[in-house]
Amino acid sequence: MSTYLMLHRLIEQTQRLKFRCWSPHAFATASPSSLFFESSFVRIHVRQKSSGGRRPKKKIYHRVHELDRVMELRKKPTLILRLKSIIQSQRNQSLFLRDLEKHVGFVQKWNFMSVIEKYPSIFRVSGGVGGGPLFVSLTEKAERLAGDEALVREAMEPIVVKNLRKLLMLSVDCCIPLAKIELIESELGLPSDFKDVLIPKYPEIFSLKSVKGRDSLQLEHWDSGLAITAREEGLAREGVLNQNAGRKKVRISKDGNYSGPHAFRMKYPAGFRPNASYLDEVERWQKMEFPSPYLNARRFEATDPKARKRVVALLHELLSLTVEKRMTCTQMDVFHTELFLPSRLVLCLIKHQGIFYITNKGERGTVFLKEAYDGSSRLIDRCPLVLFNDKFVELSGQRGLSIYVPSTG
Repeated sequence: MSTYLMLHRLIEQTQRLKFRCWSPHAFATASPSSLFFESSFVRIHVRQKSSGGRRPKKKIYHRVHELDRVMELRKKPTLILRLKSIIQSQRNQSLFLRDLEKHVGFVQKWNFMSVIEKYPSIFRVSGGVGGGPLFVSLTEKAERLAGDEALVREAMEPIVVKNLRKLLMLSVDCCIPLAKIELIESELGLPSDFKDVLIPKYPEIFSLKSVKGRDSLQLEHWDSGLAITAREEGLAREGVLNQNAGRKKVRISKDGNYSGPHAFRMKYPAGFRPNASYLDEVERWQKMEFPSPYLNARRFEATDPKARKRVVALLHELLSLTVEKRMTCTQMDVFHTELFLPSRLVLCLIKHQGIFYITNKGERGTVFLKEAYDGSSRLIDRCPLVLFNDKFVELSGQRGLSIYVPSTG
């Protein structure tokens, strides 16, 4: 065999063994018309092609540092609020330090111990006299403030009932396993005992049933008045839905925003510079009609561009139902079957980086609804529960720890 032929076969074998690169930053500037991908994990499959000896142009998923900062600022408040809940769940409103590991695990125990030591204005350590066990409880000031939580929960009840109804209405069978709802109960603002306390109060709306051997929450009454998305409500407040359809043609702005009944609010990161062809594609997508996410997903073909845009509206609405307008990718993917989410969920979110943002800070793969936050890491619309949590965390004396900012109005 000639040297040339051997070399030629070696090159062919090498080409067959090309490596595949996984990166969470790929396809960020791709056309928004292609949405669906294979995995719900942060890793994204990219095949590198030969560029004639030149390195291929790197595609970047532009970070939004203000939203990354939200996750950094929430670490201590999360620990403070969770420890408060654990203490309040105890019969004597106090927790033996030796039992802390049972509630939070061995690794997290040390983080909570640090919080107890760092914030004596919230947590008080007592006991230890005569060799007795140490226990932690709330200080008098923190206890007085925590006593207002019952009133806050009462004010939140109509909100959480409405949002829970809307979540069930988004599902294809108006029924979701209870275990899946419990995974996002704090995101929805539900009390930890909602199954035993909240659900029985509304038998005309909810019922508990066993579906395929799993306890599930069933919607008993459909309310067409609730089948309106947060996006549509926002457009109605701005008067966009009532604008004359025969108005003059409006060109989409360079930031991707378009004033129309089928448009989504875009907030691209500062470093993102879309070219003209990309904006043309966004314009077509923004103007395209699509069915409501409250219509049954079984009625639509997944490959239809309008159905794909409907999925974006569904994800937008799902995040809008949460108190902080964010949720982890894992939590979202839990509802894959009930909501008919795309199999390649993460890339769908990344493709629409003007609407959603995924950060790997804190909890891995947290998805933000970008329009819900201003440019200073602040949640714009805050429900009573968020305001109460903010007030409680401020007892630490360090406002910078809080991810919430009290309303100045």
